[in-house]
Amino acid sequence: MAQVLGIVDIVWQGRTIPVEKGAKFRTGGIKNTAVTYGRTVARAQEFQGSEVTATTHLEKGMRLSSLLTPGDGELQVRCDTGQTFVINGAFLVDDLPEVTGGEGGKIELKWAGPEAEEIL
Repeated sequence: MAQVLGIVDIVWQGRTIPVEKGAKFRTGGIKNTAVTYGRTVARAQEFQGSEVTATTHLEKGMRLSSLLTPGDGELQVRCDTGQTFVINGAFLVDDLPEVTGGEGGKIELKWAGPEAEEIL
C-alpha cells in the first residue's frame, strides 16, 4: 500500500517547530490566470509566491519572541513522505500572531516567500 502525506515538520531559521495536524503549504511559481475578452478566454501567466500556514503551541519556558523574528530566513517544510521544500528568504506575514489560551496556547504562524525548492 502506498504512503501519503501525514506529518509535516516545520524548520524556521534552523529551529524545528512542532506543528498541529493540518499545516498547509503552497510551493509558489508561475500560475495561469484566466483573461476574458469578447467571447473568448485566454490565459496570462503571473508569479505566485510560496505560502506556509501552521499552528504550534506556547510551551512552558518558551520565548514567544524566538518565533516572531522580524527578518527573513530559511524555512523548511519536511514531509513524512520524504519530500522537503526549502524556501530561502521566507518571512512571517500578516498581523502578529495571537496566542489562544485554554487550547494549549495555540499560535498560528504564516510565512510567505519566493518559489520553494523541492528536495527528495
